[in-house]
Amino acid sequence: MPMKLLEPLTIRGMTLPNRVIVPAMVTRLADEEGWVTADIIDRYVRYARGEVGLIVVEAMAVHHARSGPLLRLSDDRFIPGLAEMVTRVHAASESRIVPQIIHFPKISRSGWRQTIDLLSEADIDLIVEQFGDAARRARQAGFDGVEVHAAHAYTLSSFLSRRNTRRDAYGGTLEGRLHMVGRVMETIRAKAGDDFPVAIRFLADEYIKDGYTIPEAKLIALGLAQMGFDYISLSVGGKFEDVEHQPGKVPDPYSGYSGDRCMPGAWYPPALHAGLAGEIKAFINAKGFRVPVAAAGKMSDPADAERALVDGQADLVGIARGLLADPDWVRKLRLGQPERLIKCDYCNVCKHLDAAHKKVFCYLWPKGSLQAPPDEPDRKAPAWGADGGGLSLRLVDGAVELSWSKAEGAARYDVYRAADDGEVSVEDAVKVTSWTDATVLAGLRYRYYVRACGPAGQPGVPSNQVTVEPPLPDFRRKNRDMESAAVISAG
Repeated sequence: MPMKLLEPLTIRGMTLPNRVIVPAMVTRLADEEGWVTADIIDRYVRYARGEVGLIVVEAMAVHHARSGPLLRLSDDRFIPGLAEMVTRVHAASESRIVPQIIHFPKISRSGWRQTIDLLSEADIDLIVEQFGDAARRARQAGFDGVEVHAAHAYTLSSFLSRRNTRRDAYGGTLEGRLHMVGRVMETIRAKAGDDFPVAIRFLADEYIKDGYTIPEAKLIALGLAQMGFDYISLSVGGKFEDVEHQPGKVPDPYSGYSGDRCMPGAWYPPALHAGLAGEIKAFINAKGFRVPVAAAGKMSDPADAERALVDGQADLVGIARGLLADPDWVRKLRLGQPERLIKCDYCNVCKHLDAAHKKVFCYLWPKGSLQAPPDEPDRKAPAWGADGGGLSLRLVDGAVELSWSKAEGAARYDVYRAADDGEVSVEDAVKVTSWTDATVLAGLRYRYYVRACGPAGQPGVPSNQVTVEPPLPDFRRKNRDMESAAVISAG
């Protein structure tokens, strides 16, 4: 069956082979000075081999601020290394590649951070020029376009924020808050050319106290469309205002509730921000703009991603953690092999590695791996022994404890659950042979099985199934029986 996910899309002359984006996701694989390394090239080439439509390279600083192992576009000397990466990506597939360019404020371990009200007009003028020069360098390096980072805790996002306290031309009103981004776009066009695709990422909701929400986000998006941005990529949260700061450590803007919303964990519902994207897309379309909109946020299930496109909530789908777990996500779909997908379980190990300034990898990869394992479609799937998995359970203090046998060739185990014979879902992916379900409710019937998977996602046969119905406490059981009796009497 044809999928809209796999349809091409042309954006100002840049043709994407499909609608899947890997959004900018920090790898910590550059060196401390921001130089391209072999490891970081391998990471992005791996996405290209998996046939991702658009690869957005992790945020590259437009200035010379110290920030550890993050890429730079702040000087011409970085162009050759970046050009090599672009050449390698283009040689691997039809994937397109753009850098995300960023300016971020100064910050210290004490918790102090530079805020935009501290910037002079001369500082602002310099930042505007730095964005323009970075875009020009991106074009010289052979990138297919550039994405401006105006999301999360960083400089341009702070200008757009409802928490912007400036009272000059760069604040005070919605138009004032848009002014900085407008100047950046104008300068990029002047330095990189009118035929060079320029995109922007901003927040559909800040998810902080007194931050803007969807009504203002729609107006901001319309302003960005009026400026001529070629696609709008949406994120949420990730702000400094609600940081949970640990003394002696650099504040992490993804540590508070807004950070939770930005990179939602397993307890959040899937595709939870698609509706925000749909509202923004409908609003700017109604005003006569057809700027492609990209949605993100737990979209790694193909059904969720496809639905967002078919229902008109988005034109592109951003999948970060899911593509980190399985860079071959698109290729497996194209081959009609969704059963081989390595399913992200949203454990957020990658998020915590980034926060600790350590090299980012996926917990689901084989132990010790710095890159995703190669795809081996013909590799034999893991096999259970004679016990068929030997899955067993016990009920302990309101939780269900599962255990099973090892499967030969297994790299991980996907745990499946259905409640009251409802829809089966993957609850977690683990590397050990036990798992505890602490979210069962007494009085419901639960069914479980486990599937062993190989390093590249080869699914084995399901284990034996086990069921349990945790008993209701006496007072809840009596109340249920009384309710049932009342219904029968009324009938």
